[in-house]
Amino acid sequence: MAYNSTGLIVHDADAHIMETPNWLRDHADPSIRERIDSLTYPGGNELQQSAVLIEDRDDLDAGFERLTERHRSPEYRAVEEAEIMSRKNYAATGSYLAEDRSRALDMLGFASQLVFNTFYNSRLHDWEHSGDFEFAVGAARAHNRGIAEFCSVDRRLLSTLYVPLADLERAPALANEAIEMGAGALLIASGCPPSHSPSHVGLDPVWSMAADAGVPIVFHVGGTGQLLDPNYFANGLPVPPDFHGGEENFRSVDYMAIPVQPAQTLATMVFDGVFERFPNLRVGVIEQGAIWVPSWMRQMESAVDAFSRHEERLQKLSLRPSEYVKRQMKFTPYPTEDVGWIVEQAGEEVVLFSSDYPHVEGGRRPIERFERSLGNCSAEVRQRFYHDNFDELMGGRLSALLAA
Repeated sequence: MAYNSTGLIVHDADAHIMETPNWLRDHADPSIRERIDSLTYPGGNELQQSAVLIEDRDDLDAGFERLTERHRSPEYRAVEEAEIMSRKNYAATGSYLAEDRSRALDMLGFASQLVFNTFYNSRLHDWEHSGDFEFAVGAARAHNRGIAEFCSVDRRLLSTLYVPLADLERAPALANEAIEMGAGALLIASGCPPSHSPSHVGLDPVWSMAADAGVPIVFHVGGTGQLLDPNYFANGLPVPPDFHGGEENFRSVDYMAIPVQPAQTLATMVFDGVFERFPNLRVGVIEQGAIWVPSWMRQMESAVDAFSRHEERLQKLSLRPSEYVKRQMKFTPYPTEDVGWIVEQAGEEVVLFSSDYPHVEGGRRPIERFERSLGNCSAEVRQRFYHDNFDELMGGRLSALLAA
């Protein structure tokens, strides 16, 4: 019996692969391959806390060979359906073996998954800001080949392909390249590019081709660089444990900073008319929570009311900021957030279901936790949360994508 027993068609807006040590290098062009280090899994958390024992961390390749044998063993597969939500990270079915991911989707009972990397969001951001744009592009292309290859095994796996925006002249060609590779979504950094605003008119061709193709732009936690001044953690107290499963690991203090950069980026795009010029552009804000969205919408309304008398760009907007949000943006709440309250305050159009499979942070019973917070919400709200809003994010292309 599949994990999803709601009776609804459920689309998962946040799922991941777990990259093996040389995953990015293996997909890189020879010209940059030697510049890409193997993953070292800082602190060992991603291995040690994933219910996976890699006996010899000095020989990760051999360790992964043993792990693969375990995944393919009759003993492992005999109970994988019962344990589909309890096995996490590298222990999870289809976490890094692409040929097993279809089986995982069947056992999860999800109609599709939007698939992100685990370890490279912050790296892709940092490389884009490094000043070496050729390397940043090469790393992005390697990432995109790897994600596209993984997702190619099943039409239900929708790839998120990274587009660096640092070079205004090259960004449109890179976006077109990703779309031609079959991108389910274009992944960009949540924060500001290194030398210009995300609302710069030079990026209009990127938004135009994404909108025309029905391919959404997505942000994901980890794509902002450093969340906080590290001195916030210099408190003289013991360091508390964190979640495990990806480089987006965070604690309570980090959590408070997660929405800051995506909120600023999207507000800037609203005020500078990006969503006015491209009404069919869709943006998904993934694994960055949604509890902040209602107050952020009201803050933008307040900003327009305060500054529109003096700012011509605000006078040119045909909609209120909250109307752009409801028309063109979607957000994935964390399972600990009150989805019913978000819907009540911000609208039923803005929230998406996500599992974070196979990461620990997603928990073992995400549907049950979301159902508790949805409370007495109507069947229509649930239909939107689990299905319709995702279809809107994907430009109404789901039927065609899943039938291809």
